Amino acid sequence: MNEIKQIQAKGKYIRLSTQKTRRILNQIRGKKYQDASLILEFMPYKPSKVIKKILEAAGNTASNLKYEKQHLIIRQAFANEGPRLKRFQPRAQGRAFKIQKPTCHITIQLTLQ
Repeated sequence: MNEIKQIQAKGKYIRLSTQKTRRILNQIRGKKYQDASLILEFMPYKPSKVIKKILEAAGNTASNLKYEKQHLIIRQAFANEGPRLKRFQPRAQGRAFKIQKPTCHITIQLTLQ
């Protein structure tokens, strides 16, 4: 009996907003591997390049396990919040404004069609 594996790839501590990343992941969830790759190729947003790299990593893992890429579907794609980088911006009269730079963890899971 050939059991279907869940192929997974993660990107951690990526300097992107979780909200903006989720907007792109919602577009590719449930799509075929090649369709999702094509969608990400032509999206004008910054997170799409990073997501495409993570998707390719999952696809390469699948091909190492002898699965064909044209039979793969994106089962899950989600982004969780990572730790925030805390910085301070000097302002007038000795004040300081806090700047929080967000990070996120992106997970993409593939299955066979």
